[in-house]
Amino acid sequence: MTGWTADRIPDQRGRVAVVTGANSGLGLVTATELARHGAHVVLAVRNTAAGEEAARRIGGDVEVRELDLASLDSVRAFAAKLAADHPAIDLLVNNAGVVLLGPRRTSTDGFELQLGTNMLGHFALTGLLLGKLAEAREARVISLSSITHKNAHLDFDDLMFERDYRAVPAYGRSKLATTIFGVELDRRLRAAGSPIVSALAHPGLTRTNLTPRAWEHRGRLGQLIARFGLLATQSVEQGALPQLRAATEPGVRGGQFFGPSRLRETWGPVTEARLSREAADPAVGKRLWAAAEELTGINYL
Repeated sequence: MTGWTADRIPDQRGRVAVVTGANSGLGLVTATELARHGAHVVLAVRNTAAGEEAARRIGGDVEVRELDLASLDSVRAFAAKLAADHPAIDLLVNNAGVVLLGPRRTSTDGFELQLGTNMLGHFALTGLLLGKLAEAREARVISLSSITHKNAHLDFDDLMFERDYRAVPAYGRSKLATTIFGVELDRRLRAAGSPIVSALAHPGLTRTNLTPRAWEHRGRLGQLIARFGLLATQSVEQGALPQLRAATEPGVRGGQFFGPSRLRETWGPVTEARLSREAADPAVGKRLWAAAEELTGINYL
């Protein structure tokens, strides 16, 4: 398979990169490549023991810090400590996410867990670190979308899916919200005259540990579905390339969106991906931003 590869990542020495969910899957590959190219990488993880094991595997200039995106208290504590220890942050990769296929669950703050973790936690984190990103010369924020965002729709009267909860649509909604956030962040950064770049990426269909974990409680049928899914997807190394390109390629513009190029963006070499109509709608972006500020208590831009 040809196209953009991690070998094209420029020298990252002198840059501080924060990768959420960096102990496994796409986050581990992303952190590994950034460290391999010289960045100081902060592994922002919920399970610090798993993070320490990942750090040993990665080598290079890495540190492990605890971050639970399903808890706003944890997000605030992480951001405060990180800001105290680093004068500037060059790169924030909002990679972490959860996939649930069971009953509805909520975060520490009472949010539907997928929306609370995948979008609202990252919204709060980005806002709290924005000042440190502004101190860097060419800072970037990368939001991890999904092809599932294309078939999702936000119901602002029931953002938390309290009525007629269905796990798969709720996941798609959380990734649509994440995508809208990345696009709206770009609009607001531009309007403020900020040099920070907000770009987006999605991995297509990639073999990570999220889907098998989500299906594991579904018995033998669930295990069969998980195994089929592993056969039908691309490697995690290939799946991480869109976010690595968004994070490191010189000249990336705010609002650019990267993903696989083949079979409706499910696999293949990295190219520019397409947003759904709802994700690109400024009115929806403005409305979601206001809702996120109210829910998290984080106000910025």
